[in-house]
Amino acid sequence: MKPRDAAELVRLPAALTVPGDSLAGAAAARWPYGGRTWAAPAASVCLYLAGMALNDFADADLDAVERPERPIPSGRVDAFEALGLAAALTGAGLTLSAVAGGKRALRVAIPLTATIWTYDLWAQRTAAGPAVMALARGLDVLLGAGGDPRRAALPALAIAAHTAGVTTLSRGEVHGATPATATAALAATGTAAAATATALAGPRRRSRDRWAVAASLAGYAATVGRAQLAALRTPGDAGTVRAATGTGVRGVTGLQSALLAAAGAPVVAGALTALGGLARIASRKVSPT
Repeated sequence: MKPRDAAELVRLPAALTVPGDSLAGAAAARWPYGGRTWAAPAASVCLYLAGMALNDFADADLDAVERPERPIPSGRVDAFEALGLAAALTGAGLTLSAVAGGKRALRVAIPLTATIWTYDLWAQRTAAGPAVMALARGLDVLLGAGGDPRRAALPALAIAAHTAGVTTLSRGEVHGATPATATAALAATGTAAAATATALAGPRRRSRDRWAVAASLAGYAATVGRAQLAALRTPGDAGTVRAATGTGVRGVTGLQSALLAAAGAPVVAGALTALGGLARIASRKVSPT
């Protein structure tokens, strides 16, 4: 497997949008893994890449019709090579989870892994698909939080809502969406922004954190919200829907930055914003969808 083909198989630029999930959860839970926090986002990235490789393995027949340029139907990657890569990355993700937090982290990482494989092998072609994918990203937030749903509930809800909207809209990338699915995606984006704003509530929040949250949410609305509004205006245009989906995949970093700022970690939030910019640049070379 050539490096370029592997990067396309796992949609490598999209992986840059993943570390913010577990970091947002970790910040909300007051960094439960201490110096081993780095291993949680690394685990998240491995599991995400595994899911992308597994997705193409499961979709090989469909892609042969709808996306023949993808690595497997084009013959550049063997389907079972993709499956082997997915298995190896899954093992790496679980190992890194154990490094981060031992049994406490594995209690979240194992259900997260099961959710990813369930989505790719079954749920993605059913009505349950968006909900299952949203569950996966919500669990990813809880992975960073050491499995503490009380402290990380709002970040998990925000990321899950965003993911549900993007996944719902992504089903129209090839043939176009419907007004209902475009509306649902836009509503999910509003829910994610509202949950993030709620996470900021409290008299002890610093003024600079409030400003950082406001700036990140404004950027999130200006990118993801505007792209989804364009899809709502012309839902039958597959190109517009595909562009909105790609913007949604990359734009989650704005939401993650806002959540980190709300948790009192503006420096990490700023770094994540820069990572989002890098994802946009990388997406010009390799598609994130």
